[in-house]
Amino acid sequence: MTDDESPDSDSERYAVVLDVLHHGRTDGVRSRFDPPIAFAVDEEDFTLYEVSLADDADISIDDRIRVQPDFEEGVKRGHTVDYDDLTDGARSELDYVVEEIVEANERQFVDFYNDAQAVSLRQHQLDLVPGIGSTLRDKILDERKRGPFESFEDLDERVSGLHNPKEVVVERILSEIKDGDVKYHLFVRS
Repeated sequence: MTDDESPDSDSERYAVVLDVLHHGRTDGVRSRFDPPIAFAVDEEDFTLYEVSLADDADISIDDRIRVQPDFEEGVKRGHTVDYDDLTDGARSELDYVVEEIVEANERQFVDFYNDAQAVSLRQHQLDLVPGIGSTLRDKILDERKRGPFESFEDLDERVSGLHNPKEVVVERILSEIKDGDVKYHLFVRS
């Protein structure tokens, strides 16, 4: 466990591996003793990790690894990193992995549309999602009064003008991951 993880958390959490560097870092400051490393994204709050791997670790891109309460076997240690610390390979894989996480946890992200609230007197959480302005926000709020949304498909059918509600959530998550200075975090731990 690292300083970035809460010590009282006993529940298991997993991250998806974005990239593996079997020969360690390639930033020019290498030694033959550099351990293999991997980059991963947490499935719950999209925290980015760099982990040092054991030499015999059988971990590949797209594998799920345990990050809490302790690291998976084969992972020596790890710490959180920023988007800018990722390799180009990890950055390109991130878009696909985030979309897969959103698809796999559709209920959680549909509930965002059901439960979103005002963040200030002048701004609503829905306003922070790309492509949702005041008119579309009001349509979503009116429609959810008739009953909770059941799926992304239900959202798409019931709210005219909201095209591909899954994609706009993915886009917001990626913007929160990439821009550490986002004022309001809806999905990514700040």
